[in-house]
Amino acid sequence: MIAPAIVEQPLPYQDRLDSRTPDQITVIVLHCTELPDLAMARQYAETIHYPGTQTGNSGHYYITREGVIEQWVNPQRVAHHVANKNLDSIGVELVNLGRYPDWHALNAKMTEPYPEPQIASLIELINELEQQLPCLQHICGHEDLDDSWVTAADAPSKRVRRKLDPGPLFPWDAVMRCTKLKRPVSL
Repeated sequence: MIAPAIVEQPLPYQDRLDSRTPDQITVIVLHCTELPDLAMARQYAETIHYPGTQTGNSGHYYITREGVIEQWVNPQRVAHHVANKNLDSIGVELVNLGRYPDWHALNAKMTEPYPEPQIASLIELINELEQQLPCLQHICGHEDLDDSWVTAADAPSKRVRRKLDPGPLFPWDAVMRCTKLKRPVSL
């Protein structure tokens, strides 16, 4: 198996993120950026959200619609991509509109399909991570780990799911046929 081409684009604060060993990583968490493009995702990831540590929110890997894989955080660092599940996980972000620009609107829908080159690169990355990370066992979506609800932006008396990614158009069956990882019942 040939390793996928991965472009290293470390975030400016990568060295301030907590370190960990490869055997601590047990799960891949799939996300969609819910932004129009990689440039906007990068801008968001470079924004400092945690002044105490001068770090922000991001995944480890980003995959464009064309299938280009970028590594923004070394897997031996703990990226901030899912609440209460960062220490043992790898965050993989797929460039996709998601519910953009109305993430929390009552009727916001995820309508952008995931292109074949993007999914092919994702499968290559998953297979590579399986080889590199001896304790990797599971793969799940952000929606599986963050089931919190927030006030709807367009209807303050209603609530909507905070996270839905990678969402209903993500081809779970196709991805799961190509990996030994399992979808967990709970984590």
